[in-house]
Amino acid sequence: MKNELHPVLSLRLFTDRKCFGPGIAELLHRVDEHHSLRAAAQSMEMAYSKAWKITKNAEEGLGVKLLASSTGGKGGGGAELTDEARQFLAAYERCVEKLGAYGSELIAQEFGFYNKRNA
Repeated sequence: MKNELHPVLSLRLFTDRKCFGPGIAELLHRVDEHHSLRAAAQSMEMAYSKAWKITKNAEEGLGVKLLASSTGGKGGGGAELTDEARQFLAAYERCVEKLGAYGSELIAQEFGFYNKRNA
């Protein structure tokens, strides 16, 4: 059995509070897929109230609107990502990818002795 060390990293961004991380990133992807905050929350087995709170906290912390919502009615309501949300999400994902690559490189450099021993 290989027992190779590898990093498991996650990125959380703060202003005066935690405002963006893997949870809100996933929620935004689901909103983009389902065109609804409620449906996105359901698909993550999350209460709508929690999804709403997470989104509002992120918007307040970042100072940008992440969702453009329309109220229900005959055609039903919905939500879609704002341009700022798309830009922020893309930048976040690029950072996560680069962080993961750097983390793997750093582990290989610093713990190569361990991984060679257990190969």
